[in-house]
Amino acid sequence: MKTIFLFLPLVFLLSCRSSSPFQASKSDIRFLHTLKEYEWPKAYREQDTLLLDRILGEDFQLVDANGLWTTKQDEISWIKSHAITPDSFYYEIKRLDFLENGTVILAGTGHSFQDSVETVYQSSNVLIKRDGVWKAVLSHVSGVTDQE
Repeated sequence: MKTIFLFLPLVFLLSCRSSSPFQASKSDIRFLHTLKEYEWPKAYREQDTLLLDRILGEDFQLVDANGLWTTKQDEISWIKSHAITPDSFYYEIKRLDFLENGTVILAGTGHSFQDSVETVYQSSNVLIKRDGVWKAVLSHVSGVTDQE
């Protein structure tokens, strides 16, 4: 009986603890859409290393379609010497999940058009909000196909 009386206050205290799951604001959602659909592609298209530096966290890693791992510095170096100039590009977000710890899973399909060829790829991204700023920490690209 004594155990029950000691246990009940503990249950009450635990049930009263305020859990504070991350609440995505409309501005977070808008920002992430803009980031993935416009800013990130713009950094590659315009070889804008400063913009890419702002998007990627210092601990960023990419797993590319060939299974190779690169870092933030690798990506910044790569865009300096590789111009990507599609006729048009769009990214469709298929998943945008906010996790309780301020982490986002953002995934979807990229469509790049050059002449009469459409290149399609799948990508998954993990972003973390640190000190009020969203930073990409992991990306994975797969399923790259060309369609005429």
